[in-house]
Amino acid sequence: MSQSCVTINQEWDIVAARHMGREKSKELNIGTVDQARIATAISELARNIYLYTESGTICFEAIEDPHHYKKGLKIIAKDEGPGIKDISKVMEDGFSTSGGLGAGLPGVKRLMDSFDIISEEGKGTEVIAVKWSR
Repeated sequence: MSQSCVTINQEWDIVAARHMGREKSKELNIGTVDQARIATAISELARNIYLYTESGTICFEAIEDPHHYKKGLKIIAKDEGPGIKDISKVMEDGFSTSGGLGAGLPGVKRLMDSFDIISEEGKGTEVIAVKWSR
């Protein structure tokens, strides 16, 4: 599977990204519980792009771990928005700039098997998260 992407410009794009992520995880034989986790993580990432930037992408890529004989789904959320001034602050449970529950990025980190975030003020943010098949 090559990389597939959904551009996030409007609210309905969040639904499209969730759908694509669920389909890609099914193709990799990822279990239904983890498919739900993936869909939830995608919702949070796409919602952040929609709320805080003008546009961004959610991309999906099949990956393999040859040492453990398993496959996984890598999700790359990328935007060219304002960036995050204090990553440690947004990774605190309960922190919200939008009046939401503040479960966003810390929730994504808990739902996925690996999570990395890179952000530069004025240049944008990239989140890479992976869920492995069991």
